[in-house]
Amino acid sequence: MEQPEQKPKKRRSRGANHPAVVVGSAVFTLLLFLTVGGGLVGWYGQRAYNEAGPLATEKNVVVPRGSGLRDIADLLEREGIIRNWMVFIAGHQFTHRGESLHAGEYAFKPGVTMADVVDTMVAGHVVQHQITVPEGLTSQQVVDRLNDNPLLTGTPRVPLEGTLLPETYAIVRGMTRQEVLKRMSADQQKLVADLWAKRAPDLPLKSPEELIILASIVEKETSKADERPRVAAVFINRLTKKMKLQSDPTIIYGIVGGKGTLGRPISRTDISTPTPYNTYAIDGLPPGPIGNPGKASLVAVANPAKTKDLYFVADGTGGHVFAETLEQHNRNVARWREIEAEMKAKAAAQPPAAATPTAAPSSGTSAPAPANGAGTPAPEAAPATPQRGTGTSAPKPAN
Repeated sequence: MEQPEQKPKKRRSRGANHPAVVVGSAVFTLLLFLTVGGGLVGWYGQRAYNEAGPLATEKNVVVPRGSGLRDIADLLEREGIIRNWMVFIAGHQFTHRGESLHAGEYAFKPGVTMADVVDTMVAGHVVQHQITVPEGLTSQQVVDRLNDNPLLTGTPRVPLEGTLLPETYAIVRGMTRQEVLKRMSADQQKLVADLWAKRAPDLPLKSPEELIILASIVEKETSKADERPRVAAVFINRLTKKMKLQSDPTIIYGIVGGKGTLGRPISRTDISTPTPYNTYAIDGLPPGPIGNPGKASLVAVANPAKTKDLYFVADGTGGHVFAETLEQHNRNVARWREIEAEMKAKAAAQPPAAATPTAAPSSGTSAPAPANGAGTPAPEAAPATPQRGTGTSAPKPAN
């Protein structure tokens, strides 16, 4: 029986068995695998980088100064802001290579994506806080207030009196107190230079420094915005007429300086004891400011009201009544005495348990007194009859 003819087997070409071909095939296969695998990894990473994060409620996170990229990524993962620190770092390198993440306090909203976290931190959009410095504080009191703020750092130097602009300032956690003072000083210099250039003609003030000195007195004499130009006018008129200013707050500053408060009523001895700041004893302005005046007081002195007023006294409502002559002023003082007596009688008639304690005025003078400085001396300290006075709630010794 005849056997079927068998076809000869195909032999692989010598080229296919060549080592270079084998290696090339392996490399191609590997590259194909890496390409496909890398594409999958890239797709996953991009998706994870841009999808909503795990944060459920808004959260603030503080990134310390000097933190590296890995430190920040670890911190964000621990705080539940991101899911994977490796994806975070890779995303940063891919989208913001060469750009640093800034330290500071950040507020992250629920579901924030890694992409948004990176964008926010590269831009340094840290949380803004506010600090308010009231008008009229001395420089030492301003520094004390800054020292009490836990968001700020560093031990600042106490600036010269009257060189700061009281205002509400934006601050960030970790900012130094000296930075805040520097900003307050720069803002004040800019404002004063502008006001001095636009000041009313014929002011009896020789320099911007004198404008600040008088504004610091006006600041302490009244807290009512509509009164400041008129209070400023009283002192401007007295300077023009070479009259003593006779301002209670200058007495207090001459005794306690930057401390700011006397802690007791002004006495007859205080009024008659000369100090460089006691405007009952000295002519003209004191040698320096008695605090840091706000913008409104600086504006009032640069452009005071057009009046002939030379006196003012408390009206019992927290404001003042003004007068052009001593005779008018004495009548106003007499009326103030009546109001004062009525208030004391009313307070005495209240049962002790019903009496409400009140805080002492900022000047250390006895209540009732207008806010921010000008007060009433204790009864034993006041003269028996109305005499010459200016920015006071009660008459004072004559010039």
